[in-house]
Amino acid sequence: MLQRYVLPLAAAALLVAATPPAGKTLDIYVVDTEGGKAALFVSPSGESLLIDAGSPGGRDTDRIMAAVTEAGLKQIDYLLLTHYHVDHVGGVLPLAEKIPIKHFVDHGPTVEEKEQVPGFQQAYAALYAKATHTVVKPGDKVPIAGLDWLIVTAGGKVLKTPLPGAGSPNPACAETKPRENPRDPENGQSTGSLITFGKFRALDLGDLLWNNELDLMCPNNPIGTIDLYMVSHHGLDQSGSPALVHALQPRVAIMQNGQRKGAAVLTMQTLHTTPRLQDVWQLHWGFGAGLEHNSPSAFIANVEDPAMVAALLTANPMMPNPTPTPAAGASAAPPPTASGARPAGHTGPANEIKVSVRDDGTFTVTNTRNGFSRSY
Repeated sequence: MLQRYVLPLAAAALLVAATPPAGKTLDIYVVDTEGGKAALFVSPSGESLLIDAGSPGGRDTDRIMAAVTEAGLKQIDYLLLTHYHVDHVGGVLPLAEKIPIKHFVDHGPTVEEKEQVPGFQQAYAALYAKATHTVVKPGDKVPIAGLDWLIVTAGGKVLKTPLPGAGSPNPACAETKPRENPRDPENGQSTGSLITFGKFRALDLGDLLWNNELDLMCPNNPIGTIDLYMVSHHGLDQSGSPALVHALQPRVAIMQNGQRKGAAVLTMQTLHTTPRLQDVWQLHWGFGAGLEHNSPSAFIANVEDPAMVAALLTANPMMPNPTPTPAAGASAAPPPTASGARPAGHTGPANEIKVSVRDDGTFTVTNTRNGFSRSY
């Protein structure tokens, strides 16, 4: 059953104006999917929305379910799929076997002829036929009590009508040149969300590509500034342009990268030159960023392969990245795949990053690996 499920403006305004129970927070669980994506939002009303479901194989499903259990959920109210690549939708079907999913939200069918998850579109259609399915466009809202969840990109289209207080010329457009489109057009279809809770604003654009960011942010910035930026495309430099990031001026960025996927030098440089940005939190210590550009370890949820890190620290800077020799009796780390990510079967550390947001705009980010927290 395919249906539109978008609130009229008057009803949406009531949701925004709703006052959450005293002391209730918006909680965000950024799950470690080893360079994939899964972020669970739980509103003060107790409603939940999961953005993407990671890769197939069961590992990411188990990690999502751990966050679901931590949040005390019995169902997922909304599953929003940014796009149909394997590291974003591979875990959808096994997740649906473990917990009820009430609403499915996406940009419509894939634009790629060859599915990264064979047969997914057919299986997905059978799944959402038993629930509620919404195909969204920019300007639509997902009706979660206490939050204003606005769709700003979907299906290759972008929000151009400025939001209240936004719409000023974007000077960062002058320094950001268009690029040739990469070979995976589904990324450019990504469903992107602006999430507002009281005075707090967060932006998540999935794997939206560089040129799509220019479509959204140039010549004028329709969004304004934000507090939390969920770094696009795992920190790969195919996304995260200065025209986007410098204009948004987030206070905090969280990167859903893998050990060998994302955290590109250009991305890190763009983040660290962004006005107002205080900290970059990473799911993994990224080999792409090297020694110069990774965040301090307190801000990194997973720092694995100590032998490799040690080898990098002691290597001749004129030599290629070294491969450490395993200690006697130890097994070598699994080799990277062609995409640079570790094999999907890896079952190493799975620490998450958690964000707790208050409606006055203040929020606390916690690294569950070491218990380190910082409030903003």
